[in-house]
Amino acid sequence: MGQRELLLAAEAFALPFYTEPHRAYHNADHVRAMLDALASRGLLTPVLSLAAWGHDLVYDPRAEGNEERSAEVFGGWLREQGAPPELEADVRTLILATRHVAPPTTRNEALLVDADLSILGADSQTFAAYDAAIRQEYSFVPEEAYRSGRARVLRSFLDRERIFSTSEFAGLELQARTNLTATLEHLQEKNRPT
Repeated sequence: MGQRELLLAAEAFALPFYTEPHRAYHNADHVRAMLDALASRGLLTPVLSLAAWGHDLVYDPRAEGNEERSAEVFGGWLREQGAPPELEADVRTLILATRHVAPPTTRNEALLVDADLSILGADSQTFAAYDAAIRQEYSFVPEEAYRSGRARVLRSFLDRERIFSTSEFAGLELQARTNLTATLEHLQEKNRPT
């Protein structure tokens, strides 16, 4: 199977996962936004395309280990397609980098992670829609617990020296910090007793 055929097949394989009804943000639009973010900067490669389609393949907001399970399912699919073991390994490593638990260690990891986080640097209206979609995905979490957990996540990004690792995405840094700070303040205001 040629590269183009593999990429088309990957999208076809992944789309049913991304149309699950509980996905308000982690859907095909998110993957396409990542692909567009990379392509518009002249950075999109086949391995990054595959990793983007695979990175949120399994998404259950009630469970841990979504990226690991995504890497397993997508890796199994790549094997079935006869993809070289080194391609499968590269895609797995990239998918696991989107856990956002450690700084990226390679250029490709940094690019995929920055593309995944690029929504943080979107205009305030787009960011607000993203934030509302995340709340929808976690609608099963009581409001106070959600605000506390969400604040912790947002603060973890703000506490970084830099949110974006690559020069190509560095232009999003200021807007991302503005969005995160405003949202964090809003979450904390709701937590204050009246």
